[in-house]
Order: sequence, then C-alpha cells, then structure tokens
Amino acid sequence: MAIDKPSLTRKALNLLEYEKIMERAALCACSEEAAAIIRNETPLDDPLSVEARKSAVMAIRSRIDSGDGEPRSGLPSIGFLFPKLAVQGTVLETDEAYAIGVFVEQGAAVRKWLGPQPALPDLDAELPQCLKAADEIFRVIDKNGNVRDMPCLRAIKRRIQSLGEDLNTALARYAADGERGRMLQSPLPSLRDGRTVLAVKANFRGRIPGIVHEVSSSGQTVFVEPTELVEKNNELLIERRNLDAEIRRLLRELSAAIAGYRDELGQFHKKVVEIDCLRAKARYSRDIKGYFARNGEGRGFILRQARHPLLAKPVPIDLEMDGNINTLIITGPNTGGKTVALKTAGLFAMMNQSGLALPAQEGTALPVFDGIYADIGDEQSIDQSLSTFSAHISNIAGIIAHATENSLVLLDELGAGTDPEEGSALAMAVLDHLIEKKARLIITTHHGVLKNYAYSRRGVENASVEFDARTLSPAYRIVNGIPGESRALDIAGKNGIAPEIIAQARAYLADGRSDVSALISGLKEKHRELDTAVQNARAEAQQLREDRRLSDLTELRLRQKEMELKQGGMGKLRALLDESRKTLENLVREVREGELNRDKTLRVKAFLDELSRTVEAEDAALDDEDRALAALTRQAHDTAENPAGEFQPGMKVYAGEKRLGGTIVRFDKKKGQDNFWIVETGNLRISFPEKELRMADNGKKSETKSPGIGWAADITAQQDFRIELDIRGMHLEEALAALCRQLDAAVVSGAGEFSVVHGMGDGVLQKGVHEYLKNEAAVADYRFSRPELGGFGRTEVRLG
Repeated sequence: MAIDKPSLTRKALNLLEYEKIMERAALCACSEEAAAIIRNETPLDDPLSVEARKSAVMAIRSRIDSGDGEPRSGLPSIGFLFPKLAVQGTVLETDEAYAIGVFVEQGAAVRKWLGPQPALPDLDAELPQCLKAADEIFRVIDKNGNVRDMPCLRAIKRRIQSLGEDLNTALARYAADGERGRMLQSPLPSLRDGRTVLAVKANFRGRIPGIVHEVSSSGQTVFVEPTELVEKNNELLIERRNLDAEIRRLLRELSAAIAGYRDELGQFHKKVVEIDCLRAKARYSRDIKGYFARNGEGRGFILRQARHPLLAKPVPIDLEMDGNINTLIITGPNTGGKTVALKTAGLFAMMNQSGLALPAQEGTALPVFDGIYADIGDEQSIDQSLSTFSAHISNIAGIIAHATENSLVLLDELGAGTDPEEGSALAMAVLDHLIEKKARLIITTHHGVLKNYAYSRRGVENASVEFDARTLSPAYRIVNGIPGESRALDIAGKNGIAPEIIAQARAYLADGRSDVSALISGLKEKHRELDTAVQNARAEAQQLREDRRLSDLTELRLRQKEMELKQGGMGKLRALLDESRKTLENLVREVREGELNRDKTLRVKAFLDELSRTVEAEDAALDDEDRALAALTRQAHDTAENPAGEFQPGMKVYAGEKRLGGTIVRFDKKKGQDNFWIVETGNLRISFPEKELRMADNGKKSETKSPGIGWAADITAQQDFRIELDIRGMHLEEALAALCRQLDAAVVSGAGEFSVVHGMGDGVLQKGVHEYLKNEAAVADYRFSRPELGGFGRTEVRLG
C-alpha cells in the first residue's frame, strides 16, 4: 500500500524529533494561542516565505537583544469569542469582556515596544479602533475584572446592604435571648438557597416557628427561616435579582459596542498572536545562542560546528555538500556519530524552514527543500524505536514516489536488515533512482560495496566519521572524500569479547577484507600527502606573486625616475619658451618702431607658431607618460592587494571609493554579468563592480616591505590591516598593543571600519577595548555586533 506525502512528512517530523524543538519554542510564548500554533506548525517549503519568516524572527531577536523593556505579560485567549460576537444579541460574560480589554492593552504595549519594523505584521491600521473598544470595556469593568460601581447599580447595592443589616440585627436578637439562644446550634446565621436562616438544634425545631430549608446529614441540625424574616428575605432576593438584571443589561450594551469593532479586533488579534509566535521563536533562538543560516544558493548545504539541540553534551560537527555533490555516503564504526550527523542535518533543515536560528556557527548555509524525508531506525535512536525490514522498505518506497530534485532524503543504514549481497544491490538500485531524480541524499551504511559505488558515480561523495585507532574512540568529525572502516573487531575486543574469539574472526577476514582496510588506510595517507602538496603549492604561488609584485615595484621606480628626468627637461623647455616669447616680443616692438614690412611680420609669426607646436607636442608626450604611469601604479597596487585576481563568496574585501570593509556574499545575478558582486558591509548588502573591490587580509600576511615609494607603505599597511582582529586569549596589555597596531594600519590603508573579537568571558578585554576606543581621536563610533555576528563578544569599530 502506497504511503502518501503527509504521512511521510509526519514520519520524518517524528523521527527527527521536530515536535520536541517546537514544544521548547512554544514554552517561550506569552499566550496559549501562540503556543498551540507553534506546536502544530510544520516547516514551510516556499523560499520567499522562509526568508520572510526568518527576517521577522531576526528583527524581533535584535529588538530583544537591545534590552529595551520587552513586555512579557500573559496574553489571554480571546479567539473563541469572535464567533460569539458575530451572533446578534450575544452577551459576553464579565471575564470574557475583560479578557478582550487586557489583550488590546497588552497588544498595544507590544506594538509600542517593537517600533517601526518593516519585516513584521503592521498593527497600526486596527490599533486606534481596538483602543476605543478597550476604553468602552474599561468604562464598565475595572482593572481587576469586576463591574464598576456605577450610579445605576449603587442604589440597588445600598438597598441590599440595608436589608442585609436588618436581617443580621433580627437574627442577633435570637442569639442574645438566653432561652432561644440555647436552642441554636450556632449563633451565626447561615445561607440556604440565597435566604438567611438559623441553625436550630433538632430537638428544638418546633420552638422557633418558620420554614425548614434543610436538615444536616447527621440529623442534629435543622436550618429554619423564622416567620418574621420571610418577607425581608423575599425583599433581599428580589433586590439581588434586580442587581443581576442591571449588570446583565450593562454587559449586553457593552457586548453590542464590542461587536461593532469585531472586524478590527479580529485582525488585531490575528497579528498580535502571529507576533507572539515570532517572539517565541526569537527567544528560543536566543536561548540556544543560534545563528540564522544563510540561503544555500547553488544547492549548497553547509553546517559549521552544528550541535544537536536535544543532546545534553553535543559534539559539534561540520558537514558540507557543494552544488556539485548531491549524494553523501557516510561510513565508519558504530558509535561514531553517523546517525547523529544524519539527524542533525535533517533537523537543522526543518528548523531553518520554520524561521528558527540554528545552534551552529557563522558560515552555515541551507537551501529550502520542498520535502524532507527520513528513514532512520537503529539502537542509537533517541526515542529507542526500532522498525522491521518490511517497514523500512515500505517507507523507502513512499520516499522514492514523492521525492523531487528539491527534496532532502535521509536514509540510515541503507540496505541493512537482510542478506548483505541483496541488501547492497537493493541499496544501489534505490540510490540510482533517487540520483536520477536529482534529490539531495545523505545516507549512512556499513556495506563496503557502497563505498566503491561513490567513486563510480558523478555527484556522489564518500565521507567518514573519524576514529582514533589508538584509543578506539570516535572523534565525531566528518571527513569528506574518504570512506570509513567499521572497526567492529577492535570495538568488540575493547568491550569484552575474548581475544581468542577476535583472533579467530581476523583469521576469517584475512583473505579479502584486509586488502580493503589496507586500501582505505593508504587512501587516507594519500589524502594527507595531497593536503601537504596543496599547501606547498599555495605557498609557492604566493611567493611567485610576491616576486612579481617586487619586480613591478622596481619597474615602477625606474619609470618614476625617468618621468622625473623628463619633467626636469620639460621645465627647461617651458623656460626656453618664456624666454623666446620675450625675445620675440622685443623683436616685434623694434620692427614696429622701425621699418615695418609684411615679410618680417610673417617670419616672426611663423617662428612663434613653430616654437609653440614644439612645446605642445612635448607637453602631450608628458601627459601620455603620466597616464601610463598611473595605469602601471594601479596595476601594481591591484597585484599587491589582490594577487590571486579571483574573488569568491566569503572573501574579505574593501569596496568602493570609501574602501568599506565587508564580506563577499555572492555574484549579483540581477546585473546580468559576472563582474558585479554583492558585498555585506555592516547591516547592508550592496552591489559593487569587481574593479572597485580590493582583497583584504583573508588570513594571509606578507612580511616583505618595499621602501622608497609612498604608496608601497600603504600596501604593506593594508596587508597588516585585518578586517577582523581576534584578541581572545591575550592579556589586556598585549590586546591593547594589537589594537593600537590595528588602528594605525586601518588609518594608513584608508579602511572605514573593522571589528574586534574579544569574547565575553569575565569582561576584562571587552571593557579595556571600549575604554581604549573611547579615547582614540580616529574612532568615530563603536558598538556591539548583531547577535548572529557575535553579539556582546564582538565590537564593530567605525573610523572618522
């Protein structure tokens, strides 16, 4: 029988324990209505809706982090009252009307606290009308939820009070009379059915004439209403009924007034509850110190130091699948963390699509999936649930039927629970089908055949959980590109299996399995050698770029010297021109004073024109040399600051004419060409052409300094300058010295801003940095970073 998509979704939510996360978020809500919505919520599957939800939660979390008196009073549930208000002539109870008034006041307080927030629902349209409704309510009901002592009620209450006093006086006479007093079981009056009566001993009931209302269970006491008090009890009962009728009339009029604002109250209620849902998510995200994942453009799936939020002592894991890898096959020993990694990946995707921050670090990026499907069930399951092979296959069949190229599929121990050969064949066939659909797959397995499968398929990559062979304990680190060994025999020996049994098992494996283990060990060694070779190649490339930069600087110095010589010659030429002009002017003056003829005048004019053309030609040549020198200067400057000549997301850069510090986010596809980049600087994301970008430190620093040219010192300063200065672990004096050097380098390089990572700790570094920045003339402003960038553990510095 086929499994429908909702059933698969519910199963995945249960397997990944999504409901437990949402229950924790619901506990942060101020209203039961918001809590119920959060508990029943499922992840969104529309990218625009996910981004809008995350933006709203981020805006509220930022507001909470400001510490500016967030209103946390409980919001009463009033949603059930709106259908009642739609009925003509309905009458609300006192506590129902009071709840509406309190909800409006608390909602108005939340609106005032939020301030203008473009990412949040707007409450302004309905708020004025709702406040009028609240005024109507509190005109009749006081702040304690009781009907006010209004003039129409006051006279009735006075008559009730007077009748009550008369009754008490009459009854007191019975208690004061010695003979009748001994007939009473108690001198105090009692109430039965709203009427004042006397508690008379059973053997005296005929001695006090009146109406018997009740007899005690023991039969020892009879409750008698004396005949002389019957009329007064009647009058008191009537007045009480009059009071109830008057209160009912007031509530009827109040209900009619409230019903006139029903539409505005309904919209206001919906938006306030929605904001309370977002506030609850923001508070939960703050409690787990979460980071809001970036959008995984190009199908990127990246987890950085991800910690499973339901584990008491989670071990952070890193997991990465770029746009070229659709399938990740994780292998390795039992207890190594494969299933936890699988669950963490799926749960984080669900949390991200619910607008929650993730307990991870900066750099985490996730795409939006149209479906998240899972088949997980082993002894390491957090809820200790096990499934049969048939149940697994039925679940996988449903996943195959519904998965698309935008789905995430998580399969734990694929092919297990049956014959290894048949299980491996079935697993590869399932993978073939899902890979053909282009679904995003993360699977775990112990089958060696599947390790080889990854090497023969495009878009499939092996990964392993690292294992310390000396201590036989997992390192909980995922290594891409290398399959893992099961280490079953080593683990069995460590956990009490007799050595002779382990030796016999190794003998059975000696023929073939040892070759595979040796192959994997050799592959790991080759992987380490490759890493070393890549590092050496990068160092050599860096040295070559440095040599080229020095050569360019040398050439530039020669060109500058040549230009200085030419400029000196041009100065002499200009002096000659000035002298020649004076000579010719004198000559012309002499000619005019003497004999003047046409030939002399033409020769003088021709000589002057020829001399001017000569000087202008030399001047133009000098301008050409100036432009060539400026171009060479820019080229050398670019080579020094951006030796690789390639920009990529995540790279630290300086952008624009003001050299704003920031981080490249992605290509700007809207520009229709590849030489524009989106750069995140401060709280803004701005598009810059590539020619206006300069590479920042990015963790590399050149020790070579070239003297003799003014801007060469600037290049060195820019290499010393860091967009982010990390002083954690330093003593205060050492940290301040580093900050001083950072400020000098920032001023020389023309950087507009940078950040200082000091951590929170006991606050010594934080306080010292702020005291130092406060007294620096070059510092225009400084502030703590946004929560997702480090919050109180990181300070943003802006230079004047």
